[in-house]
Formats: sequence, C-alpha cells, structure tokens
Amino acid sequence: MSESDHFKVEQEEHVAWLTLNRPAKRNVMGSAFFKELSAHLAKFDRDPAVRVVVIKAEGKSFTAGTDLNEAASLLSGEGADQREDTRIKILALQAGLTAIEKCRKPVIAAVHSHCIGGGIDLISACDIRIATKDAVFSIRETRMGIIADLGTLQRLPDIIGHGWFRELALTGRDFTAAEALRMGLLTRVCDDRDALYLEAKTLASQIAGCPPLTVQGVKDVILYSRDHGIDSGLNYVAQKNTAALPSEDVVEAVTAFMEKRKPVFKGK
Repeated sequence: MSESDHFKVEQEEHVAWLTLNRPAKRNVMGSAFFKELSAHLAKFDRDPAVRVVVIKAEGKSFTAGTDLNEAASLLSGEGADQREDTRIKILALQAGLTAIEKCRKPVIAAVHSHCIGGGIDLISACDIRIATKDAVFSIRETRMGIIADLGTLQRLPDIIGHGWFRELALTGRDFTAAEALRMGLLTRVCDDRDALYLEAKTLASQIAGCPPLTVQGVKDVILYSRDHGIDSGLNYVAQKNTAALPSEDVVEAVTAFMEKRKPVFKGK
C-alpha cells in the first residue's frame, strides 16, 4: 500500500484500488489532487500487474467537488495575461481527469453519498459507475455561476443522452442514485458501502479475468469510435485485430475451452 496527501493506493491481485483520502475536507479536488491523480493513472497504465482500477473514497462524501477556496484564486487579477494564465490552469486540471479516460486499464467509480460538481467530471471519465442508494449527484457549477469545464459537458451526453443531460446541466439540480440508474449514468445501485465495494470487486474481477490486451483494445476502440464515428471505428478495429491476432491469450482461451478449464491469461 502507498499513500499520498490526497490518495491511498492498494492492490489486490490484478485490481488497483485508488481511494480519495481527504475525508476531513470531503475529498475536495484542488490542483495537487489533479496532479496526483494523473500520476497514479500513468503508473497504473504502465504496470502490467494492474488490469482494472477502482476509484472509491474515504469519509462521509465521495467528493464535494472542486476546492472552491483554491478556485477563487483563479478569479483574482486582471488583464489578458491573467486570463491566459487561468486558461492554462484549467487545461492542467482537465488533463488530470482525461488521464482516467486515457488510461488503457478500465476504471470503475464506486460512489457513496455526495458526488458534486467536479465529482461528476471525474466519474464521467470512468468506464463504469456504481453507487450506494444514498448517493446524490449534481452538476453544481451551474448554480455557482460557473460553466462546468473539466469534462462533464463533453462526456456526460454520450453516457446518458442529451435529454437528461441538458436538464441536469441547465438546472444544476441534485439527482438521486435511483434517477442516475434510470438514465444510465450508473449501472448498479447497492444498499450500502460494504455491498458497493463487494460489487466493485466482483465487476473488477470479471474484467481482470479476461485477456488484458483484449480488454485494453476494447476500451481503445470504444473511445476511438465515439470520437471518430462508425465507419472510422470499423476500419480502426479491423486494423487493430489484424495486428493483434493471433495471440498467446487467444490460443489459451481456445485451449482452456476445449479442456474445460479456467483460462490463465498473461497479456501476450
């Protein structure tokens, strides 16, 4: 296990658990948070022993969102140079969450209680989202006079569709786990945190039990197809499979099926 100011990291077999670890501050997200997040995801991406990442949190809230005290400093100062400096800082924060999406390993968000503002940006960059039934969500920036700028407006419509998305983005209202499940933001809702983490472990283990290079390829093709369209996506996956097949894991999958045993994949 390793720890930093904002995170705790544990690994269980092929699953890395990345825990938001500032419970006294409700896991608010400042510039240091985003830098550490990006560094952790880059490490997971390079580590062949990690096949899945689960993001969870300590304390009463998953996250209360962006650190408003720090964000207020972006509003100080005048002049074009100050505004350009603000733009650069926002891009740096965006990169921290894009690291989740760009990580080759699938990322599961396990949410409890409050997931507000920047928390929506964070979970929108994840591949799978599950939550406790008491979870509350909000694109709170709208109510604070800010345009959400860390990925929610770009990623969430693809997850839940423009109908729900525009209502939530334009009102900034709170919405429940039950609503989030109906609209497709969540795939599962659990009774409590123990059940949540057990469900996250089950999902992560199912993913980790598949050939890792194939799982990473699936994530890559999903993102490419989202950003480039169906025809380009079809050409891309054709080229990707041509380059990847055959592989040792494919041979192992067929052999294990014929021998009626559980396959052991090595990512080769």
